[in-house]
This record gives sequence, structure tokens and C-alpha cells, in this order.
Amino acid sequence: MSRRTTHALVDFGELLGPHEDALDVPWAEFAGDRTGERSFTVGTTDAEDAYLQIQAYDVDSFGHDVVVNGEQLSGFDLPPNDGWQCWVDAVTGTELNEGENTLRFRRDDETRDAFVVGSVVVTWTAPI
Repeated sequence: MSRRTTHALVDFGELLGPHEDALDVPWAEFAGDRTGERSFTVGTTDAEDAYLQIQAYDVDSFGHDVVVNGEQLSGFDLPPNDGWQCWVDAVTGTELNEGENTLRFRRDDETRDAFVVGSVVVTWTAPI
């Protein structure tokens, strides 16, 4: 069976941190320890090979989580890096559903790390 790749763009622009002055990013909305939950639509019952392309700013710790449809992805999700980074993370430990799906980020509140989640591209394959 032939498959095609499709995607959804999910915008965040949110600062995660212990307080709103943790990073000098006045263009980002302070969200505390977790971003708002965003939704995106998948138009197939057979979504496979899903991954996230995550744009993040100034991540300083490994312990943060990506949550898809209420389930934390397995493994570490955001590697430390100064400034902007673009990281690809496979959707593992959960699946994409036909229709509405949700995405959010949770900061490891055991750290003093503060970072910004920019935009995320969710990609999957579907039958043609």
C-alpha cells in the first residue's frame, strides 16, 4: 500500500520556567510548568511513522516531557542547547488518533531550567 506524508503546524510561543522573569523573552507568554494544551487534526485512522519537529529556545536540562493525547512520550524529549534548536522526536508510547489530537509540554519542576517552546510540526504517514 502506498503512503503519503502529511503534517500539522502547532504554535506555542510559551515560556516554561519557575517564574516569568526566568528568561528575557518578552515575546513569549509565561505558562509556568506546562504549556497550554494545543490540538491538531489527523484525517486518517491509519496514521503511522509519526514524529514531532520541535522548535525550542534555551533548554538547559534533559528532564522535560512532551505529552501527546495525555500520554508522555518515552525517552528524553528535549536535549539541552543554548539558543534556538530544532529537535526531532518520534511519537512513541502513544499513537495519533483520527480526528482531534492534543499536544503539550511539561517542564521538569525539579530543575531551575527555563525555556521557550516555539512551534511544532507534527508529521505522519497515511494511506494514499
